[in-house]
Amino acid sequence: MAMAVSFLLLLSLLPPLLATAAAHGSGHFSDADDAAAALLTSCLATAGVRNVTSRRSPAYAAALAFSVQNLRFASSGAGAGPAAVVVPSSLAGLRAAVLCSRESRLAIRLRSGGHSYEGLSYTTSGDEEEGGGGAFVVVDLVALDAVHVDAASRTAWVQSGATLGQLYHAVAMATSSSPASLAFSAGSCPTVGSGGHVAGGGFGLLSRKHGLAADNVVDAVLVDAGGRVLDRSAMGEDVFWALRGGGGGAWGAVYAWRVQLSAVPDRVTVFVVNRPGTVEAVARLVSTWQHVAPWLPDEFYLSAFVGAGLPESDKTGIISVTFKGFFLGPAHEAIQILSTRFPEIGLSDLDPKEMSWIESVVFFSGLPAGSPVSELTDRVLHGKNYFKAKSDFVRRPMAIDDLTKAIDFLSKEPKAYVILDPYGGAMDRIEATDLPFPHRKGNIHGIQYLIDWTADEDSHRDSYMDWLRRFYDLMGAYVSNGPRTAYINYQDLDLGTNDWSGLMAKGDDENANPVETARIWGERYFLGNYDRLVRAKTAIDPENVFRNAQSIPPLFTGARGTTRRTPRGISPKVASEDDKAYDS
Repeated sequence: MAMAVSFLLLLSLLPPLLATAAAHGSGHFSDADDAAAALLTSCLATAGVRNVTSRRSPAYAAALAFSVQNLRFASSGAGAGPAAVVVPSSLAGLRAAVLCSRESRLAIRLRSGGHSYEGLSYTTSGDEEEGGGGAFVVVDLVALDAVHVDAASRTAWVQSGATLGQLYHAVAMATSSSPASLAFSAGSCPTVGSGGHVAGGGFGLLSRKHGLAADNVVDAVLVDAGGRVLDRSAMGEDVFWALRGGGGGAWGAVYAWRVQLSAVPDRVTVFVVNRPGTVEAVARLVSTWQHVAPWLPDEFYLSAFVGAGLPESDKTGIISVTFKGFFLGPAHEAIQILSTRFPEIGLSDLDPKEMSWIESVVFFSGLPAGSPVSELTDRVLHGKNYFKAKSDFVRRPMAIDDLTKAIDFLSKEPKAYVILDPYGGAMDRIEATDLPFPHRKGNIHGIQYLIDWTADEDSHRDSYMDWLRRFYDLMGAYVSNGPRTAYINYQDLDLGTNDWSGLMAKGDDENANPVETARIWGERYFLGNYDRLVRAKTAIDPENVFRNAQSIPPLFTGARGTTRRTPRGISPKVASEDDKAYDS
């Protein structure tokens, strides 16, 4: 599926304010960066890749801002910007981008959809820059957005620049005349890039039935730091394992995923019901939800959004819980299940709506009501804002008194809300070590804490984020512990960041141990899978070319930029040149 409009035309549609803000946030120009960008541009031109924009170009701000989804990183002081933005449009172009970036001594950030919660696909923090991670290039995958669906095998090749919306639309269109309706299990935001989403796991409305997006990946094509093109067989099972949930931007540049599609009914059921009330009333509803949602049939996804700024909260002046339901079956079955298992929700015969799966994607996408399914292919996220997020996993329901205390705290800040995603179902039947994403059996639900604000309120960003951290601290007694866990796709730099300083800037440093530094946050995302991820990183990217503030580090010796020998048994090989099924 080709892009509907050119990348340059899309840039021209950006709001001027966003482009200007990104220009301010890029900052930190240096002669060394300019020289690296010039070398990069020359190298890419030799390879036939001309879509590269350096910092000195008038188009730089727009190129950088195009996929900035969190405006917190599109303003002054948001961290250093890249020396250049490269937009490859083919496998050869992606390979050239990797090799020329290395030739220019630039670290590589990969950007698929730009939804990194901490802007890690297009910025670098000041601390990391001082530690030798500063000069970098953004390889933007926006032009690699083809989706090739094979309805007969129920698989699809998805280039990693394709958004979830583009993927869903392509699957629906290609299988519209098939005997069975097909779908893909992944998230609900259509502008999220498939590259980063799948790389972090990818939870969505179908996950209780069919697992994560990463659980449904059967092959991948990776360009490694040496420019080798590797498929599953060539990269080896350890690296292929790491790609599917070990976090984006750390292993190499994923050119495409081959994904397994799932059969869904011709008609599914959806509903959204708002239940405003007092703190105590909402706490009782959420308490019941905790005891019900994780144990509903696998076909049922029922999430809860809780906040004082949600719809209808103003009717009570306090707080509201919004339940969002998705059921792989007819409306009357959904009503029957909830009337028995969760009568307190008060679901009426008028609340549920039956529709096709692709129409349900639009329903939950955030697009205006009545939007055609073709709108799913729009890459531009409307209504962008500034936000900070954190995450948790819960293994047992909270006592009602504790829940009331937490919701009372939440009711004091209308800009904040939480999203409770039910686990159980298929998530309980997949082992914690099957993929890097370990949050499986025993986790009853996830929590996403969010606070957002507007441009006019951005001068108060520190107070908003401090409030969220205090709420997170309050919740510490009621969530997973030993360690307290988090979801890599909801990146949170409060958990810790990498420190390359002893290895990349200061030469030999016997005390520097980035693997142990990263363990502080790495085990919170990956639990016991962390060490296997380090071994896979050492095998595929021993020189740490693909890195960011929370990417898995390789095993360093402590000498400048050198690493231990690749562990025996997981050395990658070059993919066969004969297999071009994934290529566009």
